[in-house]
Amino acid sequence: MEIILKDDIKGLGYKDDVVTVKPGYGRNYLIPQGLAILATESNKKILAENLKQASHKAEKVKTEAEEIASSIGDLELSIGAKAGESGKIFGAVTALQIADSLKAKGFDIDRRKISFNSDIKMLGEYTVVLDLHKEVKKEITIKVVEE
Repeated sequence: MEIILKDDIKGLGYKDDVVTVKPGYGRNYLIPQGLAILATESNKKILAENLKQASHKAEKVKTEAEEIASSIGDLELSIGAKAGESGKIFGAVTALQIADSLKAKGFDIDRRKISFNSDIKMLGEYTVVLDLHKEVKKEITIKVVEE
């Protein structure tokens, strides 16, 4: 089943992408939630026209994302956490904590745009990916230190 996404969906695609999903997922979840519409010929033509008209705005958004990525540079965040003797922290470092640390440094990035490969449950250095735009991703280093 082909659908057109109306919003970014992690693991599936970005807004205005035409993707193929299983019929039940599209019919029972994505379409009723308003996250997608059927990719009929008329909807594809409408999408093409809208993309053509919005291409200038999309280029501006991409440029802004690239500027943010370049201004972040080789930023290293240090996040404090209470830890036991073995270096295991109580709880885990979440995307919300990383977003708050970025905001303190002057970068307002939504927590849903922050992803990491594994849970951060030990002291040490981790690499985190910021999904700033469809084509702009930025990796930063997170140091988890004991409070």
